Amino acid sequence: MAHSVNPFDDALREALKTASLRQTYNPGIGAFETATTQEIMAEGWTGEYRWPVHKDPIFTPIFTAILGTGGFTLFGTTISYAAIASAIATTAIVAGVQYLLTPKPPKPEDGRAPLTQPIPYRFWGVGEARLAGAMMLWEAVDNKIYSVQAIVAHRINAYTGYYLNDDKVLLDGNRVMSPSGVRYGKGTFEWVLIYRRLGLVPETPISEFVSVLGSQGIWTNDHRGDGQAYAGMRCVAPNAENFQAFYPYGKPALSVVAQLALVWDFRDPAQDPEDPSTWKFSKNSILALAWHECFNPFGTKRDYRKALLPVLDMWQEEADVCDEDVPRATGGTEKRYECGGFDTTDHDPKSGTNALLATFDGWMCERGDGALLVVAGKFREKYVATLTDADIVGHTVQHDVLPEEEVNQFVPKFTYPATDYTTTDTDYFEDADAQIKAGRVLPQEGNYIWVQQWRQARRLGKREFTRARAKKRGTLDVRLTGINAIYAPWIRLKTPRRLPSLNGAVVSNRKSVLSVQRGGFQMTWVKMPGTGPEIDDWNPADDEGAAPPVPPKPVSDGIPKPMIDTATAVSGSGTVYVRVVLVDPNRDDVTPSIRYRITDVGGGTPGAWVEQKFPDATPSAGLIVVNTNPVPANTSIDIQAAYIGSNNSYGDWTSSVTLVSTVDGTPPAAVSGIVATGGVGQVALTWNTPNSANYVATNVRRNTVNTEGTATVVRTEYGAPSSADAWTNTGLAAGTYYYWLRSVNGSGVESTTGVATGAVLVT
Repeated sequence: MAHSVNPFDDALREALKTASLRQTYNPGIGAFETATTQEIMAEGWTGEYRWPVHKDPIFTPIFTAILGTGGFTLFGTTISYAAIASAIATTAIVAGVQYLLTPKPPKPEDGRAPLTQPIPYRFWGVGEARLAGAMMLWEAVDNKIYSVQAIVAHRINAYTGYYLNDDKVLLDGNRVMSPSGVRYGKGTFEWVLIYRRLGLVPETPISEFVSVLGSQGIWTNDHRGDGQAYAGMRCVAPNAENFQAFYPYGKPALSVVAQLALVWDFRDPAQDPEDPSTWKFSKNSILALAWHECFNPFGTKRDYRKALLPVLDMWQEEADVCDEDVPRATGGTEKRYECGGFDTTDHDPKSGTNALLATFDGWMCERGDGALLVVAGKFREKYVATLTDADIVGHTVQHDVLPEEEVNQFVPKFTYPATDYTTTDTDYFEDADAQIKAGRVLPQEGNYIWVQQWRQARRLGKREFTRARAKKRGTLDVRLTGINAIYAPWIRLKTPRRLPSLNGAVVSNRKSVLSVQRGGFQMTWVKMPGTGPEIDDWNPADDEGAAPPVPPKPVSDGIPKPMIDTATAVSGSGTVYVRVVLVDPNRDDVTPSIRYRITDVGGGTPGAWVEQKFPDATPSAGLIVVNTNPVPANTSIDIQAAYIGSNNSYGDWTSSVTLVSTVDGTPPAAVSGIVATGGVGQVALTWNTPNSANYVATNVRRNTVNTEGTATVVRTEYGAPSSADAWTNTGLAAGTYYYWLRSVNGSGVESTTGVATGAVLVT
């Protein structure tokens, strides 16, 4: 099909020739350049603008008309030209002067003490965070104090930790157990009680408070707090002689660590967006963003049917990116992008959006029909659009920055659970040569306050620092022919005439808005530090750095409780041991001890604990790495850690970390030659086992839809390698079935590929 030539371009070209508008255009000269289409064309442009100029491989909008009621398609949805006026692409700003002007949620330290104003703002949150909420009740009756704090104004998943002032305490039921045997009471007397409510509808009132305050109308059975997660505290005042020992900081101030919003995981078919009771807790940043944009009662309140459903495949893929396992330098893995934080309703919902986007270096674009495109910060060529000379009608380029805006050191900041959820620095990134040239350190901070994994903050910080060091940035005035680039996070420039210094470069689409006066759209861009996968280069051994130090408490209540950073099964020579990495407590007077047990020796009963002490363990880079003796192989085991004091007394054991002591981590090859034959009430399967010495069995999965991820293992067929095998699945109802076969080694590690049978008809 021939392309039609835009008559307006021909008229403009002839007018420019007649007027002899010739100007000097020297791209790349100086630190700043700007040029319009008139300047480019006056220099002797011989190309021809055509509509459309190109077809983008990502979204492929198809323009059906230049004028009138035409439209284009994105993700299979037809968008009218009038609807593109609301198209906006945004990314999170985490550093620099612009960060000071963006809406921001509270700092994590702001959540330690409850708000006490007459009509406090409401709180909301995602992931796991520490906060105290707002005070709803504070009354003294005789020698007891009763308080109730509104934690967040929506249902939450669970409470996982408790603080009185800055002391982390444990509960026995509702009773606070004294960390030292004296502070907050002693013995088994109920000096301090804490009551928790998750925010169910209807919720249950705190009967102990109602029995004391109900008759006075202060706190009655009507004070249920439906849909409001809250915590109550009752404190008994001791005599004057013991008050300072029991309550050294005065009246106890309660704050909690909680797993906050339940979110709709659109990858789970069992969850219904219309039924919040089916939702589950998750730290996944993309799922939290979807909840904030569509379901958070204090969010942007978009209609999920318009914002998510038209591009649900995209959101599902990006949620999977967040859940990808990223290796750690000390072994084991962590999720690529997680989040945890809170905000208040006195802030614009954009503050929560910015904080969430910052947790995964995210890019989000609102399509004209209201659909939200989102891309997590992992470079993929499929999300790269292309702009050519013919798509751009004007530009500005800043090739360098002023000396006072130079960045030669970048300090990522995040919220660190190991320091009781405070803002903490990771190891910084720096350019020593640039510091010598500048004659001083020019630092910039990266604020990732809803990130709680220090390695994640480092990964995000490295990306931001290399982007800042690329320096080149500016704006592009984009014709409607370049509309695909507006809806893409990254753009590859093919501009040998207009921008030869950036020809072939990849730039980040930081913000794009409709600008009719400039010919279509105006895009704000920043040059990326690469043109492909090297943008995400990350070597844990070199880039991870050291764990941030955990300063000791000025007053110690006894032996600290360890914090397990990682616990990994390590195999070799037919045996397996466990490598446990502890966060250094900065205490020379304690000895780490590790114990393990078999999770289930039969009938759901765990085995006996086996303990091993490590008196010679030496901290390094903020971590203590210890290796156990050989443990039982190929079984589920529980791992706990504790510190032993100089008087041979034990501190508290950590909660269990459960792992499988896999001896053979090498997956066998895939099965082959599968034949599936349907019959009356049955499917007969035959296959050939792989030529892998470590092959033990084949796992057979079955589903009624063509999706392996939701299929169920219906048979584990044991056999020898390099041989024929078979199994018949009987007792089936009539219908269509799908099967997948994966080979398994002796440690239960499956082949990386599942071999599918395709549809099999049962009569």
